[in-house]
Amino acid sequence: MRASKWPFRYFFAGVLIVLGSLAAAQDYPSRLVRIIVAFPPGGSSDIYARVIAHELQVAWGKSVIVENRPGATGVIGTQAVRQSPPDGYTLLFTSNTAHVLAPLLQEPRPFDAVADFAPISKALRFPLYLIVHPSIPARSLTAFIAFARSKPGQLNYASSGQGGGSHLVAELFNAAAGIKAIHVPYKGAAPALQAVLTGEAQYLFNNIGTSQPFVLAGKLRGFAVTGEKRSPALPDVPAIAEAGIQGLENAYTWLGLFGPAQLPPAVLGKLSAEVIRIMRLPEVSKRVLNDGYEVVAGTPAQFTRDMQAEVATWSRVIREKGIKAE
Repeated sequence: MRASKWPFRYFFAGVLIVLGSLAAAQDYPSRLVRIIVAFPPGGSSDIYARVIAHELQVAWGKSVIVENRPGATGVIGTQAVRQSPPDGYTLLFTSNTAHVLAPLLQEPRPFDAVADFAPISKALRFPLYLIVHPSIPARSLTAFIAFARSKPGQLNYASSGQGGGSHLVAELFNAAAGIKAIHVPYKGAAPALQAVLTGEAQYLFNNIGTSQPFVLAGKLRGFAVTGEKRSPALPDVPAIAEAGIQGLENAYTWLGLFGPAQLPPAVLGKLSAEVIRIMRLPEVSKRVLNDGYEVVAGTPAQFTRDMQAEVATWSRVIREKGIKAE
């Protein structure tokens, strides 16, 4: 008789957990919420974290602040969130460059991008833009690939640093296109772009916003973008896949919001719904498009699946190319 009561005890325990989670979501937030950005002020991560923080504060009537904690390729700010209580009051807004790529290059890994966090939602993403110095006698992607193949080991490609997004995407592109070129890493995107502008390097995968003004001025040529389709910001520029080069369909830089692992499901759901709502606001969507980005806010489950696939892809590239951190 006593044994038959155990299933009911488990049932009621489950009910209490669910009710407690719902109550937590209804009360949340009851105090200040802190969004940590793992980069210095002024960059896209900082800018859009502040957009989201402002809209959350308006919606909730509670203080939501952004705190910049840069350093160690994003590890310092990321670890601060990983080690915080899973209550939704300390969140992380970061990029896949810091959250997915950087840990893959370190041994031991400082954190697991998926298991050590509660992915809330992506906010936006943008492709990388293949830009080329005008001294290269090519006017299209296919012509550039043919030229580069004819000059094995004679072209330099720049990147923002060893193992960064622009480096790994270029490695993936070179392998898929059959190009052999020399990697020249720089300390950041700005000096890498300057290297291509001066002809010190011949090509670079960079973001659209900082590259396109130089393309329009005739100082660079823009041949293609990564990703599964053309960028809304550059509708006349083809995706690399249109030239039959496969493997870069998911090569985007994204920004997204995380909490610590074990974030209560109801709080997680509430935060995800808010990010989706905010990113779809007309004024926010317009700003994203003007910056050359694309809104991709979605569910925690989709965010988790995307990251798992990304980790698998970049782990393979890093392993096959023997890429090590600087």
